[in-house]
Amino acid sequence: MLRRVSPLGWLILPGAYFLYFYGLGVIGLLGPDEPRYASIAREMARSGDWITPRLWGQPWFEKPALLYWMTGAAFRLGLGEDLAPRLPVALLSVAFLAFYWWILRREFDELQAWLSVLILGTCGAWIGFSQVGAPDLPLTATFSVAMLLALPWIARGDARWLPAAAALLGLAVLAKGLVPLVLATPIVLRGPRLQELIRPRVVAPFLAVAVPWYLLCYLRNGRAFLEVFFWQQQVARLTSPALMHIEPWWFYLPVLAAALLPWTPLAALLFTRRVYADPARRFLLAWVLFGLVFFSISSNKLAGYILPLLPAIAALMGSALAEIAKARIWLAACAALLVAFLAAGSMLPHAVAEGLSRAPLPAFHWTWLLPAAIAAGAWQLESRKRRLAAVASIAVCVSAAVVWLKRVDAAEIDRVASARGFWREIAGRSNDICVDSLSRNWRYGLNYYSVAPLPDCSDQPRPLEIKQFTGGTPYIAPAPAASFNPMSNPVVPSHFRK
Repeated sequence: MLRRVSPLGWLILPGAYFLYFYGLGVIGLLGPDEPRYASIAREMARSGDWITPRLWGQPWFEKPALLYWMTGAAFRLGLGEDLAPRLPVALLSVAFLAFYWWILRREFDELQAWLSVLILGTCGAWIGFSQVGAPDLPLTATFSVAMLLALPWIARGDARWLPAAAALLGLAVLAKGLVPLVLATPIVLRGPRLQELIRPRVVAPFLAVAVPWYLLCYLRNGRAFLEVFFWQQQVARLTSPALMHIEPWWFYLPVLAAALLPWTPLAALLFTRRVYADPARRFLLAWVLFGLVFFSISSNKLAGYILPLLPAIAALMGSALAEIAKARIWLAACAALLVAFLAAGSMLPHAVAEGLSRAPLPAFHWTWLLPAAIAAGAWQLESRKRRLAAVASIAVCVSAAVVWLKRVDAAEIDRVASARGFWREIAGRSNDICVDSLSRNWRYGLNYYSVAPLPDCSDQPRPLEIKQFTGGTPYIAPAPAASFNPMSNPVVPSHFRK
């Protein structure tokens, strides 16, 4: 039995900084979603209208308001264009991990709490989504708090925390719509007395948190809000191939394996019956299995959808690891998988810009041998019955790997995948520039950093045009009607010259 772990707390504080806050704004906003959500939040903060999400002046009902409120509040506090969308998410991630440790320590024991929080807090998917201004982490944090607050009721019939769980489930509905209500089905399936769930003291907090924004948004925008948000974004997203995110039913199996890196080998420990000896852990299993089946039968699949399953998986992994007699081989395997972070160094910019499937395979480098030494150290610590120290040593190495990746790849990712640098190059002559051809990812990013979107050349011709070839970065070229030497090369901003 673990009796003293307080020194680990001093390790957690710098580890949390390097994992979630170090270099948070060194890369500009990425993809189409991050700058789009940030633009909506910035407009909310500017206009004072916190009800109707608007993108470039038009109502935009793709997501509910929680992320916009978080980011809008950060803009109001004076945070910059890169930190305002990301810092609230990172802070929420750390706050959730603190709660996660507290509730697991309360419901299980201190060793399992530390093991679980180290596993969850240093797995690849949690680190990545904690630094992105998107609703996946806010949904996961609020939904998971609701599920974990239901644990005392599931395990012992203690319903004291159900009103708080209901309020947090209401916040999850404000984060991403109806999905958390479906994912919460295991509470109904595993609950001891279902009448507890329909009592006013439970229903009222949920309605008080979840309903007002939806009602106000409908009253202001009418049927359009219902059709776009509920039908197109909630129902059709699960059943229609129109969004073009179609993947095979087994899509989430390799995604989960990658999301849990470097702790993926510990998943093998979950295939033993003794892990599920009590109702609380059977509830965690139901949480994982129900969510995995639900997302797998959905027509549209994205990797971030399964993030709400990771807290339950990590808790089960921590439980299994705490109770296994010998864990040397498992921890050594986890340490060896740190090589994935080292191999990602040369792949990451291409993966972010063009997708993982298009990133070139990395060439072997001698640094790939370093995880072997870490594996040997974890083996020795476990052999000396210092399991928590072995896990913490791997977690520290993950933090170091994250810092290394940011120092090595941040500038290149910013160059090839974010519109921030491109906008800084052209901002001084933006009145002379229109957009001829630009990918969706770059267009949303450019619109965010320019604040007032540049016009399309077909609508408002200007002397200079933004062009982009497939797979390349944008460049500026004179408009066909302008006076220029046709034998000269296009004017490419220096930021994008090879």
